[in-house]
Amino acid sequence: MTTRYAALLRGINVGGNKKVPMTELRTVMEELGLRDVRTYLQSGNAVFTSDSDDEKAVADALEKAIAERFGFTVDCLVREGTYLRRVAEACPFPAASLEAKQLHVTYFSEEVGPERFADIDPAAYLPEEFRLGERALYLYAPEGLGRSKLADALSRPGRLQGIVATSRNWNTVTKLVELTGA
Repeated sequence: MTTRYAALLRGINVGGNKKVPMTELRTVMEELGLRDVRTYLQSGNAVFTSDSDDEKAVADALEKAIAERFGFTVDCLVREGTYLRRVAEACPFPAASLEAKQLHVTYFSEEVGPERFADIDPAAYLPEEFRLGERALYLYAPEGLGRSKLADALSRPGRLQGIVATSRNWNTVTKLVELTGA
């Protein structure tokens, strides 16, 4: 059975660091036997088809191939299109009435419980808000991510220790759902 996936690469092509040209990323992925590879934007989003049903194994192989090709490590999450659709549909905020820059999803490598964020006083950050979802965190930041004090608190060093986390704005969230055909 073939599955349509998205690969979410963390922290590439940001501020001149960890440069990964999308044409080369597509080549690396195709060399791994991944099919129908398409990239979206320059920020580490790719969709592809694979016969594997093991997201972690595909992510590990992709991380290894990127390290061999480019000489640096990149954390990578691989998620099925059906998962991406569930996350989008479960959004606790009124996505249709918000600007894409106001709404973000952070995808996690594993389920994350509320205990990781227990020291955050939600009232102190209003009107910004966050909610946990299925291996994901939704962030409503009315002034955008760059000005978000809550985003800073959510991503403090140590808070997400031991897991991979990578964020996407709502436009990218919905585009990945579309591109995976979920």
